[in-house]
Amino acid sequence: MSLETADPETFFTQQECLEIFLRSKAPKRMRKRSALLMEKVLMRNNGIGKRGFSYPEIDTIFDANPGKLNQVFEQKAPELGTRALEKALEAAGMSPDELDGLIVCTCTGYLCPGLSSFIAQQVGVRDSAELTDLVGMGCGAAIPSLRQASHRIAADPDSRIAVIAVEVCSAAFYLDDDPGVIISACLFGDGAAASIWTGNAKAGAWKASRFDSLHLPDKRQLLRFENANGALRNRLSKDIPDEAAKAVRTLYDASLNRGMNPHGLTLLPHTGGRDVLDSMEEAFPGEKFPLSRNVLKNHGNMSSPSVLYVLKEALNSGADSNQLWLTSFGAGFTAYCCCLGRETY
Repeated sequence: MSLETADPETFFTQQECLEIFLRSKAPKRMRKRSALLMEKVLMRNNGIGKRGFSYPEIDTIFDANPGKLNQVFEQKAPELGTRALEKALEAAGMSPDELDGLIVCTCTGYLCPGLSSFIAQQVGVRDSAELTDLVGMGCGAAIPSLRQASHRIAADPDSRIAVIAVEVCSAAFYLDDDPGVIISACLFGDGAAASIWTGNAKAGAWKASRFDSLHLPDKRQLLRFENANGALRNRLSKDIPDEAAKAVRTLYDASLNRGMNPHGLTLLPHTGGRDVLDSMEEAFPGEKFPLSRNVLKNHGNMSSPSVLYVLKEALNSGADSNQLWLTSFGAGFTAYCCCLGRETY
């Protein structure tokens, strides 16, 4: 029915991020080689132009303790999710009390009750709506969240379900001398995306189907959050670009074997990073992913909302395609996909 996004109020270029780093105490706490790597990653052509951060007083982020970071998540994640959902409701021509369910995914912070409770209250969702939180699924979480919505709609086609992906990556900030951690600090930004779905859409609406997933637990250590004295430390291997491309190709081939028609199909991958998209293009000869690269350029990697930002770009671009193949991947190591096609009834 609708798909909308919400960004932080403040964006920084990579050059501005470097300046914030250099005037902080962080370079003195790091090995000289590590500080130089941070500068190199921020200044090289990594496909990112700017990133949005919800963290207030950004110059203090290098000294933030786990308590402060979680406080930022508790405040900013509901704000971002609420703004995205309010925009989606307006675009769908709905009032909040018409929602029958709310599914929220995140991995950059923890609340109990979950984000869905806070967003539902702020938006004014009725008390009888079913709330669900998917936590800890990493960058890939948006598509399994859509799959949960599809299960509910299959049981009750008249229901209207909102799916929200919210990440405050600046509230999961961590920095040490590990190259993967340094690259992670140069890659992620904040954002939220909200979509509303029903089983009784009008002709011409987009229907999601052909969901599939791949779970590779033996590769879990390549990409995951670790607990570092109460803080979230992002473990990021240099092998991720190749592993992500192989996983996505495996899902794509499985979808073809199950009858998906490749003709006229537009592939929309999670942004990941420049190297990830380069590897993805090698795995799909002849394919280019300009929409994913555009989201990466203007937002960085926002984790779970990223693929929905890419989908929104596709829907807004007016591209002549009636079939979209959406794919996301991340911690676990996991990858997910679904196909979107126009209803013609």
